Formats: sequence, C-alpha cells, structure tokens
Amino acid sequence: LKAREWKPGPLGINIGKNKDTPLERAVDDYVACVDALAPLGDYVVVNASSPNTPGLRKLQEPEALSALLLAVRERMDQVAPGTPLFLKIAPDLTPEAVDEVVDVAMARGLSGLIATNTTLTRPFEHQHSKEAGGLSGAPVRDLSNAVIRRAYQRGKGALPLIGVGGVFSAQDVYEKLRAGATVVQVYTGFIYEGPGMVDRILPELGALLARDGFASVRDVIGVDAR
Repeated sequence: LKAREWKPGPLGINIGKNKDTPLERAVDDYVACVDALAPLGDYVVVNASSPNTPGLRKLQEPEALSALLLAVRERMDQVAPGTPLFLKIAPDLTPEAVDEVVDVAMARGLSGLIATNTTLTRPFEHQHSKEAGGLSGAPVRDLSNAVIRRAYQRGKGALPLIGVGGVFSAQDVYEKLRAGATVVQVYTGFIYEGPGMVDRILPELGALLARDGFASVRDVIGVDAR
C-alpha cells in the first residue's frame, strides 16, 4: 500500500480480530490493525460481523461494542486523525439490536454504518446450503434492506449508511437508496460481472429516478423508511 502509485478510487481498510484471538483480547487486534493500516486508507471499517470468525458477532452487543469503538476511535485520533470510521454489521440482527448498534455508533461519533455483512441464515434449500460460512448474493438482499431501513429510522437519517448485499441491478441499488443507504456497495455482483456492471447500472438508475420524479440520488435516500 505504501508503494502503490495508482489510486483508482477511495481505499477502505476493513479490520477484524484474528480467528484464534480470544474474544476478551479482541480490542488488541483491532488497535494493532489501526496502527499498521489506518494511516494508509481513506476510511477504516471495524468489522464486528464476520460470520467466519467464531464468536465475533458478540462484539455487536452494546457494552462490548462501545468499548471496542472507544479504543479504536482513540487510536485513530492518534495515528490517522480525521479519517472516517465505519462499523460493518450483520444482516441477522434483530430490529432491537439494530437500534442498540445505531445508538452506540452515534454515541462514539462514527462516520456511519456498513449494512450488511453476509448472513448465517439459509432462506432456501440447496445441496450446498448447509455449508459453513456467510452467505452473500441475492438471498441476503431483503435482510440487508430491512437492516438499512431500521438503522435509518433509528438514526433519523443523521447516520450515513453504506448499503450492501445482493446488488445485481439498478433496481437493487434503487431499493437500498430508498431504504436509507447513502452509498451502495457491490461484491457478489462484481465477482460475476466485473467493473462493467457500474456502467450498465448507472443509466438504468437514472431512468428509475426520472420515472418516479426524483432529480438526483440524494432526493430518494430513505423515502421508504420515513
């Protein structure tokens, strides 16, 4: 990262604890990641929601989350002052848990949330559906949208949300914006289609906005959550 000469866009640093680090020492791993990487990124993401690290999602509980974000925030202020800090959350949180996470994030002065990570649920039957790990793609779309709506409502639109999960089309982007996302990310769709999907989606998104009488993306953010 220090040696790179080409910068195609903003670089996000997504940090988490090692799989074999006890949960009670998780903060040490996050702080070590901040020390090594935060000065090199345009924003930092505290990932407390990876389903592939046993027990990690317990860090989304209010007391543990508050302590973790405080430690990361304090170290960020020392080594990368002014760099935005986000929290990436799971799609499997209950509505009440989403409220708690939003409250903690706002109390700790975070720049926003990334909603959501992959899901542990299996909303379909398939020969591979019982494999371990987080499920991404289309099956996580509705779960993600529900979390985005709830987070937007709890934060009263004041906490920026990066919406992600099951985005393959302009309609998928549009739904996330309407649910309350300020920015939309893609990952599974990007794997299948590559960067050309952006060129395909943008004109189609513009057509959806025009159809419904919206002049810009900004006008549609959260309209389904108000």
